[in-house]
Amino acid sequence: MADAEDEVVKGSEEQQQQAEEEVDLSSSPTPPEDSQTAAGRKGDAQERPAESVATSTQGRHLLVEPTLDQFKLRKFFVLRPGTLNQAIKDVEALVNEEVDGSVLSVWLMAEVDHWNNEKERIVLITEFSLLVFKYDFMMFNCDQMQRIPLNFVDRISHGTFSFPKRSLLERNGEGVRVFWDRLREPSFTSRWNPFATDFPFITFTYHPVRKISDVFTALTDFREQLKDAAQKVHTLKPVPGKANGVLVLNQPIQIEAYVGFMSFLGNENKLGYCMARGNLGF
Repeated sequence: MADAEDEVVKGSEEQQQQAEEEVDLSSSPTPPEDSQTAAGRKGDAQERPAESVATSTQGRHLLVEPTLDQFKLRKFFVLRPGTLNQAIKDVEALVNEEVDGSVLSVWLMAEVDHWNNEKERIVLITEFSLLVFKYDFMMFNCDQMQRIPLNFVDRISHGTFSFPKRSLLERNGEGVRVFWDRLREPSFTSRWNPFATDFPFITFTYHPVRKISDVFTALTDFREQLKDAAQKVHTLKPVPGKANGVLVLNQPIQIEAYVGFMSFLGNENKLGYCMARGNLGF
């Protein structure tokens, strides 16, 4: 009996020791490696929100800049929603299919006259004609139309603009000049008349809204399409006594203007374009 009681006492003591060991293990602190890992996770969690905020801030700046540029260019009425589409419909309605044929392409460009004045123009290349329209984008009205038969086009020159040595004017960028009578030179009176329109050529350059879309920046495509259309018409409808074919030259485009205060004032203020001028008041 005494031995049995001793065994019971020893068993209870062993159970108490095991319970105490389990309590010590559960209350022991986290090992150093685990604590460092947890701290690293907290640090990553704090860094990630900072990175996302920086990215979103940069994104806002990227969105604001093109929006400001868009807002500045909206002064041109041609960029108002639906304006250009309506203008194209209006000018296409003036195309005479019996004389001009079907429309091949439509271009928004700027005409540069012999006094270096810029003028907003819609240009259509058709099967048999080159049509140049002066269009009022504010009133949706075509003010002027010029028809140039493609079988009369004999030369296309492209390059940078140049002026006489003593000229005070200058113009950056490139242009395209279309000739349709290489044997006729402008008279002295026409050269010095700012309103003369009897020149046997016409000059085009980029429209100021060219940065808004690639559609407005394709002077090369315009030149190539015009050359191909003119070559085709020369074959179909040759002009008697006139050499058939189109000569394409890469050379400076000469503007024989010397002192053009009015052209400088008009080009700087974009007076040749339909655009908002701001509010006038006192």
